[in-house]
Formats: sequence, structure tokens, C-alpha cells
Amino acid sequence: MKPLFILPGLLEDADGFKQVIEALAGTARCTVADLTRADTIADMARDALRQAPAGRFNLAGHSMGGYVALEIMRQDPKRIERLALLNTNARADSAESTENRRRLVALADTDFEAVLAAMMPKLMTEEHLADPLRTGVIGAMKMAIGPEAFKRQQAAIMARVDSRPRLGDIHCPTLVIAGREDALMPVEWLEELAAGIPRAHLEVIEKCGHMAALEKPEQVAELLKKWLA
Repeated sequence: MKPLFILPGLLEDADGFKQVIEALAGTARCTVADLTRADTIADMARDALRQAPAGRFNLAGHSMGGYVALEIMRQDPKRIERLALLNTNARADSAESTENRRRLVALADTDFEAVLAAMMPKLMTEEHLADPLRTGVIGAMKMAIGPEAFKRQQAAIMARVDSRPRLGDIHCPTLVIAGREDALMPVEWLEELAAGIPRAHLEVIEKCGHMAALEKPEQVAELLKKWLA
């Protein structure tokens, strides 16, 4: 089976990809990185590479994990067989986004549950937000990871570089997945990302927000199977 190394997003762990991983059984040997220890994207990438399967492997990054995946493509591109980028973008953080992140970081010191409440409405479509199983997974991941790791991850995200000038250096088969209703990563950002990578293939999942692997796990798994083939 092909090794697939998954880089999770902000306050995410393997639970967010459980259904996708189960659907890929027999196709890929999946492992999920721990991206909670570092406070820069570059250090997250170095830490992830230490956790990665030996030799060459397939790499998938969701949201913040996409930023880390793009950094891995700069640090050690020869290790990567194929690249998948889910609900992410290649831009640096905007001033507005950085200000919002700083407010959440300050709130995390006093009321971490309120941080989750503030973030949740933008993570999924209205339909999926009404599903307690999906929201329960998100809540459990965030509470398991906790406020200190949250602050490190937000520091890394705020300081990330603009990856767009280096997208043309990526030459492995690349899949870009967008959610049509993603309130955090608009489809046009994913179109920009795919357009910058030679021969990248963009797929847009309908009726899907930011948490594609939780909202539409069957479709994500099918797209990854085709990409791995």
C-alpha cells in the first residue's frame, strides 16, 4: 500500500480524518502528523518530516496543514511522491485575519471554550453544523489539543510566508480540493493555488464548507484514491 502522510489543520488531529482513512483502507497506509509542538511553519515542517514515513511518500495537508505541506515542498521536495492540498491557500495572512487571530489568542487565556464557539460557525455549512456528531468531533479535537498548542499554531499561521512565488517549483502530481461553501478559504483562493502549480488538478466539492474530510468524507476519499492511482 502507498504511504499517505496527513498534515492536519488548526486544532485538528487524526479524528478529523477518521472516515477518510477508513475509506482508504486497502489503498493507502495513512499516518497523521502531530503539529502541536512548534510555533513557526518552518519548524512544523521540520517536525513533520521527522514523523513522516521513511523514503518517499504521498503528502496531504488540510488548511494549516496545507501551509506546512508547501513548506515541506521547499525543504525536502524529493521526499514527496504526490501532493494534495485541502481547503487551504498559498497567501500570507491578511491584516484583518491576523487581528482576528490575536483576539482569539487573547481569549484562549481566559475562556478556551469561547474560542471554539467563535470559530465553529465558519467551519462547516449550516446543514453540517446541525449535526452533533460532526460538531462533537471538532469540539473534542480542539479540547484535546488545548489552548497552549492553539497559541503556538496561531503564531505560526500569522507569521507564514506568501508561498505563491514558489508554487511553480512544485512538479509532483498535485490535487487541490475546495469546498464550494468554505467561509474561510474561498474557492478563488484554491483556484489561484491550483493555477500556480504546474499541472495541478482542482476539484470543488459542492455543499461543503471548510472541514471537507468531516463534511464529505466519501467524496474526499474518492478524490484521494484517484490521485493516488
